Amino acid sequence: MALGSNLPAGFASSEALLEAALKQFPQAGLPVLARSGWWRSAAWPDAEGNEYRNGVAIVEANGPPKAVLEALFAIERAFGRIRSAPNAARTLDLDLIAYGREVVGGPGLILPHPRAHERLFVMGPLAEIAPDWRHPVSGRTAAQLAASATVGRDARPVA
Repeated sequence: MALGSNLPAGFASSEALLEAALKQFPQAGLPVLARSGWWRSAAWPDAEGNEYRNGVAIVEANGPPKAVLEALFAIERAFGRIRSAPNAARTLDLDLIAYGREVVGGPGLILPHPRAHERLFVMGPLAEIAPDWRHPVSGRTAAQLAASATVGRDARPVA
C-alpha cells in the first residue's frame, strides 16, 4: 500500500494523520507487516500546494484485491477524503500498489498500480523496506525502479 497526504485536516501534521491511518489498517483486516519512514515531496502538478508526505506499508491481505481496495477507500473516507479533481490536494490517499504477483486490468482496479513504478515517492519508501521486491510485470526491483523513477524526483526521507 502507498499512503500519502498533504492536508493534515485536524491533525498536527500530515505525518500524524498518516500514523493514525496506519493504526486503522489492522481493524480493516489488513495487519501491517512492515512500513517505511515518511518521505516528503513537492505538490504535483502545482508545486505551490502543500508539500506531500508519503510512505509505503506491506500488509497481510486475505480477501480478494477488490475487497482490499474497498477497505482502503473506507479508511480514506474516515479521514475526510473527498475525491474531486485528479491530483487535487487530499487528506489521505491510499493506493493498492500490488497484490502478490497478480495482474488485473478491469474497471475500478488495475494491478499492479499503473503509475507507481514511475514515482520516487512510492518506490523510494518501498525500496527502504523491500529493495528486492519485484514488479509483477517488468520484473524490476523496487531499488531499480526507485533509481529510475521519473515523477517526484525531489522526494526525500523526512529527517
